[in-house]
Amino acid sequence: MAVLPIYLFGQSVLRKKARPVKGVDADLVKFAGDMVETMGKASGIGLAATQVGDLRRVITIDLSAIEETKDQPPTAMINPEILFEEGEFTMEEGCLSLPGLREEVKRPERIRLRYRDINFLEHEIIAEGTLSRVVQHEIDHLDGVLFVDHLSAVKRKLLRGRLNKMVRGEIEADYPVVGPSTADGEHR
Repeated sequence: MAVLPIYLFGQSVLRKKARPVKGVDADLVKFAGDMVETMGKASGIGLAATQVGDLRRVITIDLSAIEETKDQPPTAMINPEILFEEGEFTMEEGCLSLPGLREEVKRPERIRLRYRDINFLEHEIIAEGTLSRVVQHEIDHLDGVLFVDHLSAVKRKLLRGRLNKMVRGEIEADYPVVGPSTADGEHR
């Protein structure tokens, strides 16, 4: 497995909509493993393919660092789709593509989710709490939406200076990144 560079805020691939996956092959299995490896290296709990420059509808989630879900292995979800949502709760979110930035975001508390696993078998589950939050955050990435897009206009204006620093590459991350000084490419 390989650690992939994570694309940072300001890279155009983060604003593109990912395309559905038609089937699983050895390349996709390796890619999902690389995403899990990358997520672990960056100490993340979720990662979307667009964050590593790939336009396939794939997310990975690893909640093993959280007490309530410590026994769950990392999961790859292919073509995840929210079928139903209810309630709402506010929680602080961060993002590997926006290092060091954390803000309160309001999202539905509970969702019904359909996705395919790494064997391309379809699953439908109810997700609540942290799992619900992470899945919604990562599906947003697949649709070209960042968590800062959920903030009020006033809050985004207050963050403009920090976001502009990210676009200029004036940030540090403890993992490989693609920022403004590197090529803005994408795969697939």
